[in-house]
Amino acid sequence: MSYHESRLTPDPKRDVVWQALWRFYFSHRVPSDGCVLDLGSGYGNFINTVQARRRIALDNWPEFTRFLAPGVESRVGTVTDLEFLEDGAVDFAFASNIFEHIPQADFGRVLAGLRRKLSSRGTLTILQPNYRYAYREYFDDYTHVTVYSHIGMADFLKANGYDPIEVSPRFLPLTVKSRMPVSPWLIGAYLASPVKPLGKQMLIHARPRQ
Repeated sequence: MSYHESRLTPDPKRDVVWQALWRFYFSHRVPSDGCVLDLGSGYGNFINTVQARRRIALDNWPEFTRFLAPGVESRVGTVTDLEFLEDGAVDFAFASNIFEHIPQADFGRVLAGLRRKLSSRGTLTILQPNYRYAYREYFDDYTHVTVYSHIGMADFLKANGYDPIEVSPRFLPLTVKSRMPVSPWLIGAYLASPVKPLGKQMLIHARPRQ
């Protein structure tokens, strides 16, 4: 049984979450005339909601392509190999819940390779569990191999030539796997609130240092 048949099974709640995140957050930050790269796209929940000139999804799971919306370019491969992209092509790179699954050395390789692929206005946004707040559940996912807090992640980005421009330690709750209802308006209110109960996922937005 594969990871996508055991731990990361399809869940319609994810579409509700990502559509709300696009409406209330990402639509104000992703350039509509730009190129968006989704690293570790999974079921395509993020990239399918994006409205941009060009959308590219990358994942090493061969089945992921069948979940993508029309118009989304797909590439089956590892996030450490971005040579299929033109240099300077990407305006907004996004990685959700991916870097805790790979060794730190590979994360460094991603950052080095991505630097050449980002445009002059290009940025990287990372969304993933914050170990400072999710330590009890962090290794419930048996594929987690590397630990990051918002402080450690920001420092690692700096050490690899990226400057964090936004750090949100408690951006979202950890998972949609709960009995609580998933509502776009609740998500919008949560994002707008200065108080983040159950916030265990961090978001960091960074740009390569010139």
